[in-house]
Amino acid sequence: MSILNEDVQQFINSMYSLPMGKLADLQKYALENSFPIINNETANFLSTMILLTQPKKILEVGCCIGFSASLMASLIDDEGHVTTIDRYPLMIGLAKETFKSLALESKITLIESSAMDALQELINKNEVFDFIFLDASKGQYKNFLPLLLQLLKKTGVLLADNVLQNGDIAKERNEIIKDQRTIHKNMREYLQMITSVQGLQSSIIPIGDGIALTVKL
Repeated sequence: MSILNEDVQQFINSMYSLPMGKLADLQKYALENSFPIINNETANFLSTMILLTQPKKILEVGCCIGFSASLMASLIDDEGHVTTIDRYPLMIGLAKETFKSLALESKITLIESSAMDALQELINKNEVFDFIFLDASKGQYKNFLPLLLQLLKKTGVLLADNVLQNGDIAKERNEIIKDQRTIHKNMREYLQMITSVQGLQSSIIPIGDGIALTVKL
């Protein structure tokens, strides 16, 4: 479901080029098997941000089958590196196959762990990243944020996907089905945090299912 007018959405989508080569095959495989990878709008915006900021160290929270990690790794130079996190064995196995098939194994490190544990481990190692892409459990974004900000360098970029929840984020709590209310509440709190905390500059952008772009000042 789009959060934009359907005609506008179709026009915008017509402007974007589709992934090529093996990335296109991977995208097709994901769609055919209902794996939740980023859509073309988000992929285009993510690509633009990577090319604009030219990060050397990228952190991704939520690897899925490795599409977005591979996209980012393909856009950075040989000195750049992507660290990605996932806890699910199926996704981990498919992501490893993806990185191998795209000859990106040397540019991507996959941490097989829960996000909270992995983030804390990276903090303990004094790791710092130029760019962070957050695309994991939506109900946990607000809990991830303090850890992510510790890992993000000054002037670094945090890009969070799926923040508008098919437009449901604008609805009142009683309009949300009961089993989604906690996620709805937590995502609203995440958006409130990134737009009100001193030292952050954020924009919420209605691309795909909503992107939140945050810069650490």
